[in-house]
Amino acid sequence: MYVTKRNGRVVVYDTEKIVKSILKANVDSQDEELSRHMASYIADEVLEKLTGEKEMITTQDIRECVYSKLWEMNLPHTAEQYMKYEKNKASK
Repeated sequence: MYVTKRNGRVVVYDTEKIVKSILKANVDSQDEELSRHMASYIADEVLEKLTGEKEMITTQDIRECVYSKLWEMNLPHTAEQYMKYEKNKASK
């Protein structure tokens, strides 16, 4: 699967980047601590969902899917921190 980055570059989907972003957001949240295994599960779920939707995805697609999955898993503070973290990256 390929991802179109904000700057227009196309790269291979990297699950590890998603896992690291989720874990970083979780550390800065008030939710219970997530294990690396759980963050990997969320990243895999995101990949599975997006794989069926389209061949080329964007960072925005990933961001929205991760956010939604975090809410589904009752991790609202992590979801909010994730969006804040991702928006800060986008503005740089």
